[in-house]
Amino acid sequence: MTDNIIIAGFGGQGILFAGKILAYAALLKGKHLSWLPSYGPEMRGGTANCHVIISDEPVGSPIITTPNILISMNKPSLLKFVDDVVAGGTIVYDKTLIDCDVERSDVTVSAVEATGIATREAKSNMANMIMLGALLKATNIFTLDEIRAGVSKAVPPTKQEMVDYNMKLIERGYNL
Repeated sequence: MTDNIIIAGFGGQGILFAGKILAYAALLKGKHLSWLPSYGPEMRGGTANCHVIISDEPVGSPIITTPNILISMNKPSLLKFVDDVVAGGTIVYDKTLIDCDVERSDVTVSAVEATGIATREAKSNMANMIMLGALLKATNIFTLDEIRAGVSKAVPPTKQEMVDYNMKLIERGYNL
């Protein structure tokens, strides 16, 4: 079993951090993986995406051309990757920032008001955690306990108090 995941949005939305959490969760579960971050020279406000491959077999290449999972945090990213998702795949997008619908009928689509919820309940830059929770619900790729382990590894030792805060938002996304 292999999951080819693209997480995409603007710099500053926590795209790479969300990918890192998935990568750590996979590593701790004993999976083979690749985590490949990519961002424009502008960093904050520029484009950012992260390719995460999670597999039962060794990963041959870190580049994903046909993801089976797409998390899109902004409209340009959705438009760029939506047609690349394989039939039967899953698309989770932030409907707060994306004012169009996914017109494909051959994929599972979850439209999540992640930025809106994060802005009301936490901080807008925490929408990535809500999106991760929605991804878990849509795909069952990891359990909440497995993701907690990934969050614990991804959060620096000096900020471990953030683990519970991140998990609260992941659970909020999971329960939407």
